[in-house]
Amino acid sequence: MTVISIQPTGLRARKKLRTREALVEAAFDLFRRQGFEATTIDEIAEQVELSPRTFFRYFASKEDVVLTLMEQQFAAVYEAFAARPAHEPVLTALRHATVVMMRSCEGGAAGFDADRFDCAQQLISENPSIQGRSLELCATRVEELARHIADRMGVDPTIDPRPTLVAAVATTAVQTAMVAWRELEPETPASVLAERALALLEEGINYPSA
Repeated sequence: MTVISIQPTGLRARKKLRTREALVEAAFDLFRRQGFEATTIDEIAEQVELSPRTFFRYFASKEDVVLTLMEQQFAAVYEAFAARPAHEPVLTALRHATVVMMRSCEGGAAGFDADRFDCAQQLISENPSIQGRSLELCATRVEELARHIADRMGVDPTIDPRPTLVAAVATTAVQTAMVAWRELEPETPASVLAERALALLEEGINYPSA
């Protein structure tokens, strides 16, 4: 799988991208060494010889730095989802696409940084503020994911609510299930947890009463 990445062509845009990446790298280095809570925005900026004000031109918070990987992850899922066989139902195709993306993250393939992914997963599992922000970010991508699902279904998402329902349920299920299962199975790869959550959705969640 190849991650689609549109590189900025202008000198100023490339410089901004390098600065952003330098801030992310510095932040993760500090997070690994001294923890998320103990790391300050001033320290992150100082590592790159920038002012805290400059940090806020790129990120609204430390939580947003941790979740920078999500944009790349969503792009990879969309690409893998579009490449799935046309006969596959939407949740099956989405499960396969998500697992492909997660395994790329874990293995450092397709442009992903495995160490950064591992660190981000640990920080998300340990920090409620990052967990909450992660759910918020996923919620903002529901409409975009719904469009990809609608394309597979051959429907108009502005008329048919099913693609939006699938997108909302799938993204929320993966995030919340992984957080819950992490506490019980800290050594289980994220790709396994994500596949398990989506497989449960495929089976249906209208469970019988006791």
